[in-house]
Amino acid sequence: MSLLYARFVPTADGLPYQVAVSLVDALLYMPAHMFFTYSLILFVIPRYLVKGKYIFSAALVLLACVLTAMLSNLIYLGLVNKVNHFLFPGIEFEDIHPHGSYFVTLLAGLRGGLTVGGMGAAIKLMKYFYFKEQRNLQLQKENMESQLQVLKAQIHPHFLFNTMNNIYSYTQNTSPEASRLVMGLSDILRYMLYDCNQSTVSLTKELKMIEEFISLEKVRYGNRLELHINLPSTSQNVYIAPLLLIPFVENCFKHGISDMLDQPWLSLDISLVENEMTMKLMNGKPSGISRQRTTHGIGINNVRKRLEFLYPDRHELMIIEEEEVFVVNLKMILEKRHIKITQPQLTKPVNV
Repeated sequence: MSLLYARFVPTADGLPYQVAVSLVDALLYMPAHMFFTYSLILFVIPRYLVKGKYIFSAALVLLACVLTAMLSNLIYLGLVNKVNHFLFPGIEFEDIHPHGSYFVTLLAGLRGGLTVGGMGAAIKLMKYFYFKEQRNLQLQKENMESQLQVLKAQIHPHFLFNTMNNIYSYTQNTSPEASRLVMGLSDILRYMLYDCNQSTVSLTKELKMIEEFISLEKVRYGNRLELHINLPSTSQNVYIAPLLLIPFVENCFKHGISDMLDQPWLSLDISLVENEMTMKLMNGKPSGISRQRTTHGIGINNVRKRLEFLYPDRHELMIIEEEEVFVVNLKMILEKRHIKITQPQLTKPVNV
């Protein structure tokens, strides 16, 4: 009897005949097996199952089972009997299912597909979770190394802020603009040294730091720099990983605006709907100059890895380079806390 289907059995006795018929059956039903297996490992598992869409995945698996059963039944009715009678003319085959038992033949044809497809799906899932675990371990290692390099580069905060406080005091009366710049730099450094030690920070703090950074850069260009900044008015209950957005803004000045002799410009539009943040960042660049080093540089690569590690399946990043403009589109699903936090406004550097 066929080991996989039991559609028909040779009336002649002998194991060699049974094995031969079973091997022929397995080859004939292989297209049905391949259809079911590849439907699972190339479509259902990577697109739906591993993303948590379990109900839709179950519906697709059921649909694949029905189609596989129908395909197997067509193979049986149109191919199997003819091939076996052609290859084994001396053996009489007995059809063990009545001609009208269509449902029984469907189930018999599906049996082998479930076996082969189930094994393929199991291997696919094991491979997926293995590589996911290895990827997470690698990202954790790179994140720890990055944090270690930051710690090595830090100056003692007590010395740093006291020095800046003295500069602020000297310049407050003689140069108000210089005092404002020292104040902005102090806020940025305080944010980087203290707030960034946490896993997440208020989006309000992150955006305030970006505003201070742009203000400091604007001093270099004066009235030549055209800015269009649009930020959400309230975002205190939404939290983001610190220093995740600033590398994009920094690259705008480093590789785009700084190369423009006339009319440098930057446009930053960040919107927030519930806990979904959308950022569109554009800046001008001289025509004919490629910024491939920016899209593949250390800073952007680090941001990509952090996004993959901290926001898997919760972000979309698209970087577009055109002739005279560079565009960054970023969408993220952030953490939202239903706790109102009052942010104190710092008026001057404080001794540590």
